[in-house]
Amino acid sequence: MAMTIHVDVVSAEESIFSGLAEFVVLPGEAGELGILPGHMPLMTRIKPGAVRIKRQDGTEELIFVASGLLEVQPGLITVLADTAIRGHDLDEAKALESRKAAAEAMTNRASAMDYGRAQAELAEAAAQLAAIDRLRKRRH
Repeated sequence: MAMTIHVDVVSAEESIFSGLAEFVVLPGEAGELGILPGHMPLMTRIKPGAVRIKRQDGTEELIFVASGLLEVQPGLITVLADTAIRGHDLDEAKALESRKAAAEAMTNRASAMDYGRAQAELAEAAAQLAAIDRLRKRRH
């Protein structure tokens, strides 16, 4: 039997995932992080992207997170996300619309603050689309 670690993924609205996993991969602030049981304690910010959780039974759970914090402690991984959406609940049409609106806002910017917000929205939409693409490839 493979070693496991308990994983909790929580958004501001609800608990998205809670269970045992063999490993977790997620978009850390400095790049993609892979976490296995026995990983040293860690706390870092996470960027928009997909959290991939390989469950104890071998299946993989994909959760999109907009941003948030990751905490790794002995025996526990906690992802505190501002926004978290289960992979199968992602809406491609909505993400494409958000990407288009953000790109338009960047070209028609009124202030630096609007430009920064548009950049963040564009990055989030791109990360959602990448997560949707990853789900499609996994299904085929």
